[in-house]
Amino acid sequence: MANTSDSASAEASQPKRGLFSRKPKTAKGPKQPGRLKQIGQVFQMTRRHDPSVVWLMLLAFLGITAVGLILGLLLGNWITFLLISLPLGLLAAVAILSRRARRAAFAQIKDRPGAAGAALSELGRGWIVKDQPVAVAPRTQDLVFAAVGRPGVVLVTEGPSGRVRPLVEAERKRMGRVLPNVPIHIVNSGSAEGQTSVEDLARAIKKLPKALGRQEIHQVDRRLSTLGSAKLPIPKGIDPNRARPDRRAMRGR
Repeated sequence: MANTSDSASAEASQPKRGLFSRKPKTAKGPKQPGRLKQIGQVFQMTRRHDPSVVWLMLLAFLGITAVGLILGLLLGNWITFLLISLPLGLLAAVAILSRRARRAAFAQIKDRPGAAGAALSELGRGWIVKDQPVAVAPRTQDLVFAAVGRPGVVLVTEGPSGRVRPLVEAERKRMGRVLPNVPIHIVNSGSAEGQTSVEDLARAIKKLPKALGRQEIHQVDRRLSTLGSAKLPIPKGIDPNRARPDRRAMRGR
């Protein structure tokens, strides 16, 4: 009986939660900036790289507004034409900002390691892009990135075309063992002759001929996952699990 009364009193001491009672607040992650704040950040970044964007946006906005106002005065209904031209001018200014911001973003990552992988994020829906390079040359820092889409598998190299060719050819043969009937394309990214710039990389890849269905894309990606990710090679003749320090060198002999 004592145990029953103790449990009853413990339940009575706990606050009862009704049907419409509030749930305890859970910890929230960092608040994402709003749309206007994001536009402001993009504008500041673009203006630092391209100061002329301010005048181009202002010229587009005022030009379209002026044309609408002139047409309205000629037709005797300037208020309506002004209300139409204002949002059109604003839309034109935002379009200029978007194009210049894209150019500024690519200018910042150009010739930096991983620029090709960042450019692949523009492929959008229908593509599976590997976050990490599938092949790495530690000595030269050459990289090979991969994306899977309707054209098949696309290997994008980062480095001089002649130097990175053995690395990407070895990766194509490795993938060909598990994907014998899937096209594997090679695109050399860079600013040298015969290479595709990072700014035009996504556009060039989307122009490749389509060979796979939408369901086959995921099947190809699952097969590639069995190969594993790129690993830095260990120098021959060294077993890291059996390495021992040189005690004579440590004693200064």
